[in-house]
Amino acid sequence: MAEVLVFHHGHGLTIGVQQFAERLRRGGHTVHAPDLFEGQVFDSLREGLGYAEDAGFDTVIARGTAAAEELPAELVYLGFSLGVLPAQKLAQTRSGAKGALLLEACVPVAEFGGAWPHDVPVQVHGMDADPFFAGEGDVDAARALVATAADAEVFLYPGDRHLFTDSSLPSHDEHAATQVAGRAGFSRPHRIARHFGEEHPGRRRPAPAITSRTGASPTPKPASPPREQRRGPVSLTTPRPVPRPGGRAGP
Repeated sequence: MAEVLVFHHGHGLTIGVQQFAERLRRGGHTVHAPDLFEGQVFDSLREGLGYAEDAGFDTVIARGTAAAEELPAELVYLGFSLGVLPAQKLAQTRSGAKGALLLEACVPVAEFGGAWPHDVPVQVHGMDADPFFAGEGDVDAARALVATAADAEVFLYPGDRHLFTDSSLPSHDEHAATQVAGRAGFSRPHRIARHFGEEHPGRRRPAPAITSRTGASPTPKPASPPREQRRGPVSLTTPRPVPRPGGRAGP
């Protein structure tokens, strides 16, 4: 079974994130979900991002790094949105990583230096009209990752909701979140271990893939990344932009 380090999003360590972690534990995995906001949970994303901005994004990432230092190296790193920053940094730079699941965010590999590790599988999931994921370059960073990593997949879901994977938030999309769970292996006992936590004799690495925007099964990666076929109307109220490492903005 896998050992998973889960990093929460810009609302903080919500009930939905805690339930997500508990679901993995019930499946037999060892799961750690540190609180990067030191006990603060925010009703609005604007407030949460304001807290992160005031504390410093480097500080938030450092808290995630410190949490990992107390754990074995052989971890699957999972981040929700803002939590992708420490998850991606650790997957890229900490030796021994077993995999990474980047939910609703992705930053360019260059932000953490060098190339994506050859032996670390990675999945990225997000909505195709999410104003953050699709509108601020994350989907482009995800496609670039697929183009260069040995074992990478990007899954796009129709919709404009951000944080659709958190069951405690109004933005939750149960159908899409269930698809994420199935593709990552959370919905079936032992499957996450097959994907990320354990190597099995004869296991073959899948070809890098990008799904269609309908959320269908992945198809082989084309020679050049496809463009978004449609930009749906953005129904979310976009919070004030805040800087990410490298000068980008987002939750």
